[in-house]
Amino acid sequence: MTIKDRNMADRMDLPFVGLVSFAGQAACEDWNQLDGADVAILGVPIDTASSYRVGTRFGPRAIREASMFHSFGTDGVFDFEDETTYLSAEDVRIVDAGDSDVIYADTKRSLANATTAVRALLDAGTMPFILGGDHSITMATVAAYSDEQPIHIIHIDAHFDFIDERNGISWGHGSPMRRSSEMAHVSGITTLAPRNMASVSRKDYQAAKAYGTHVVPLRRLRDQGATASLAHLPSGQRVYVSIDIDAFDPSIAPGTATISHGGLSYYEGKDILREIAQRFHVVGADFVEVSPPYDPSGVTSLLAARLALDFLGAIYHGGQPGTRSDVGSGMGRL
Repeated sequence: MTIKDRNMADRMDLPFVGLVSFAGQAACEDWNQLDGADVAILGVPIDTASSYRVGTRFGPRAIREASMFHSFGTDGVFDFEDETTYLSAEDVRIVDAGDSDVIYADTKRSLANATTAVRALLDAGTMPFILGGDHSITMATVAAYSDEQPIHIIHIDAHFDFIDERNGISWGHGSPMRRSSEMAHVSGITTLAPRNMASVSRKDYQAAKAYGTHVVPLRRLRDQGATASLAHLPSGQRVYVSIDIDAFDPSIAPGTATISHGGLSYYEGKDILREIAQRFHVVGADFVEVSPPYDPSGVTSLLAARLALDFLGAIYHGGQPGTRSDVGSGMGRL
């Protein structure tokens, strides 16, 4: 055994030691070399489409750093509440694929780069798990599935994000569901947990309902639970999941651009994501609107990292319908 091998074997690799990658997993920024990876983590650090407070460009890096607290080796993570080990090397191989390129002061080119990046991940046969960035990135990441089988978007958010345009701007962070609804490969949208009077205008609400968006406001979601709230979708449905951190209460997620009181708790969010993972075929996901400058304690980034790992664990443990059997590589193509 060489000195290097001996030193590596003796390392503790505490969360604050070493290079930062998502949950301490291997990094591979060459998207042509991702064969064999089940999940590719991709950052899209854009916030130039935000209408109020900026800072979400730092979200992907902050979520990665927070996820180091939950880093794990090949043995996975033991959850004593479920008495189950998640994310072992036998269940899933996660690779951190770095970030898509951002062009200073050019949101449209930056979003186009994000579409290109996600298509590269799909071509490599991996499931894209995207870290934002403001919510405008979803219109770009969803666009990357245009050559895949149709997808239904499950949208977890305090807001509807169905704005058509404001002052000629049709690609802001309040428009991703509107733009996605115009894509032929999007078969429908379910919006979970919208709340408060500022979440949507009457005009945009009527447009969302006219499109056919299935809306479950937060109070109804709490009353009837996740299973009933998603009962309109058939088991095995191909879904793309878009999670806005402002769906969660600002008491646990203060670091975001447009906070809204009365939001989801950690366990409510975890239960919703578990229901999605167990019932549907998850072919991609994004986690957006984490803004570290508004959260000096880092609790928002830690919440996003924890929920991302919870979701991935639920998707890949036990071979549920959510596992990637036809994502990318032409297997899920039209």
